[in-house]
Amino acid sequence: MRLIDLTVPIHTGMPVYPGDPEVSLEPALRVETDGVNVLRVHFGSQTGTHVDAPAHLGDELPALDELPLEHFTGPAVVVDARSVPPRGAIGPEYFDLPWGPGTIVLIATGWSAHWGSEKYHTHPHLPPAAAEALVAAGIRTIGIDAPSIDPPDDLTLPAHRILCTAHAVIAENLTGLDQVLAAQRAGESIEVSLFPLPLTGADGAPVRAVARVGKR
Repeated sequence: MRLIDLTVPIHTGMPVYPGDPEVSLEPALRVETDGVNVLRVHFGSQTGTHVDAPAHLGDELPALDELPLEHFTGPAVVVDARSVPPRGAIGPEYFDLPWGPGTIVLIATGWSAHWGSEKYHTHPHLPPAAAEALVAAGIRTIGIDAPSIDPPDDLTLPAHRILCTAHAVIAENLTGLDQVLAAQRAGESIEVSLFPLPLTGADGAPVRAVARVGKR
């Protein structure tokens, strides 16, 4: 078995979703003056590789700390959507497979290669029909290597609303899914962990996303 890191590093000045808080990491205490090193951290709940809790889309929906831990780890499958063009729809035909509850569905668009560039925000998206198909199959954890599952600049967030209403979690800004896809094609098993910081009442939080792959 081996581990594949699916997480973008968090650092001062890193890319953030338009309108989100900027990221700043700076020393709060230093060994030379205080005897210890302590870092002061400032960032938003949607920073870098993160998960959205249902509460991201509604105060009446479950917050991050109200979700079962099972939503953040489990066997995973990778959907190869790398042929979908910029701003294209990843339709329900991509999800017509015998998956069931407890499966984590990861969508590989290849857009992580554009992290930090303008093109990153022209990513493919999940249309409502595909989100509804995932919910109907009992899927409650979906991840993508793009800044959002919804179309760029669509503030109505239709796919988010369908999934959040079903109490699903959404992981965004994943990276390295090409490696996981290669492992899947080689017949290896895949388990993924997306554990967030346990922020009370939060709409989401950064995660250390890791895939554990190996021969069945």
